[in-house]
Amino acid sequence: MTEYRESVRSLLKERLLDAAYELVTGNGWAGLRMAHIATTAGVSRQTVYTEYGTKDAIGQALVMREVERFLTGIAQHLDAHRDDPQDAFEAAVGYTLAAAAENPLLKSILTSSRGGDDDLLAHLTTRSEPLIDTASAMLEAHTGEAWPQVAAADRALAVETAVRLSVSHIVQPVGPPEVSAARIALAVIRVARLPER
Repeated sequence: MTEYRESVRSLLKERLLDAAYELVTGNGWAGLRMAHIATTAGVSRQTVYTEYGTKDAIGQALVMREVERFLTGIAQHLDAHRDDPQDAFEAAVGYTLAAAAENPLLKSILTSSRGGDDDLLAHLTTRSEPLIDTASAMLEAHTGEAWPQVAAADRALAVETAVRLSVSHIVQPVGPPEVSAARIALAVIRVARLPER
């Protein structure tokens, strides 16, 4: 019975996030209200509060759900180039930057912040620990398996470099994704003390 309740609750949380995603990508973060989420999801406002508590918690959940989706694609790109770490990181970062540029939620976050509403942007910048920790854990696991010859401290620093530079380029792009990806991959290889191609 407990397992059934947890499954129902998980589905409800996803439904609420889907409603919030639809509203944020359509109208921005600033105007989002719990009542709007409730109406869009077809539940009571109290249900939204019970499941998430605050608008900020919904923002964090939205960002983390997107991070999990990105990590699936990143893992596929890393695995496709297991024999060449520089190619692997260039492909993974290139995918990340290109997908981020087209992602409706990230576009909404960045557009809203230019209008002075940076509450949701904080989940990518000043309050980005959950994002950084989740992405770093996945990359640490991958690099630990793929680069056993690299010292653990060098791997950890290379992963942190990749994650933080990628987030920085998502928030404030300085060039085409493929150019930034090549530069970030080169930095990662140098930090990890691996041979450059």
